[in-house]
Amino acid sequence: MQLGFVSAILPEVELEDLFRFAAAEKFDCIELMCWPPHPRGARAERRYAGVTHVDCSSLDDAGADGVRALAAGTGVGISGLGYYPNLLSPDPAEAAVCGEHLRAVIRAAARLGVRQVNTFIGRDWKKTVEDNWPRFLEAWRPLIALAEAQGVRIGIENCPMYFTRDEWPGGKNLATCPAIWRRMFAEIPSPNFGLNYDPSHLVWQQMDYLGPIEEFAGRIFHVHAKDAQLDRDRLNDVGVLATPLEYHQPRLPGQGDIDWAAFLAALARAGYRGPVAIEVEDRRFEGSLATRQQALRESAAHLRPLLEK
Repeated sequence: MQLGFVSAILPEVELEDLFRFAAAEKFDCIELMCWPPHPRGARAERRYAGVTHVDCSSLDDAGADGVRALAAGTGVGISGLGYYPNLLSPDPAEAAVCGEHLRAVIRAAARLGVRQVNTFIGRDWKKTVEDNWPRFLEAWRPLIALAEAQGVRIGIENCPMYFTRDEWPGGKNLATCPAIWRRMFAEIPSPNFGLNYDPSHLVWQQMDYLGPIEEFAGRIFHVHAKDAQLDRDRLNDVGVLATPLEYHQPRLPGQGDIDWAAFLAALARAGYRGPVAIEVEDRRFEGSLATRQQALRESAAHLRPLLEK
């Protein structure tokens, strides 16, 4: 497995400096964020969204050559391109923009020679899974067909995207659990359709984060390394129907409830040999660029010895 990180935590770092930082810290790879560029001065509504390290809407052959040269010159690979919007938004205009940009990201991945794109399925959070299903199939069958034609794999992160009351009651991503993954892959059985597996989201949903690895081994294309810490006293007080951030917090690997040795061993037994990308969403480290870079170093210090076993 290769140790990397998700570039969203370093939004102000230019691409060349991003690769140089990764090389200096001995990371193997980076998942590069590819949101559409914002107008000057505008900010994304969601934390960790809106980061553009590769502008896929304007990437041409010369630009792709430049990105590949940075990777080759630093010895740092690109584990995938990341873009995580709501492709099934109930706002048709928003859904259309998201779908069009995801198509641009898929084509950019092919131009770069990167086989992996990571994203969310999306969801109308006010509707049931069943009521979302026709739109899922309508939107995603052509997207997976495009990915197949471009030689690109799509990894769906299993984050429910339910953290605040604005996302109540269903969250903004369908792909939250094994029952839904099983149905997704049965109805769109393409070998280019899989998971960007993040164990932290199973932890706060009170689910087994090790058990699904064997069943979905062939569908795990990419892994996010983020921890989660449950506050059991708070959970006992507010219950699972509270918004999730009322009873858990994202943490750096090794500072939450995940047994990373057991998790990485389970991946290895299942035959996974791909990237493990550290995703920093721990508010305690958000104060400055220096503290966010330190969060990556601390995460790597915990994971690297386990990967080398």
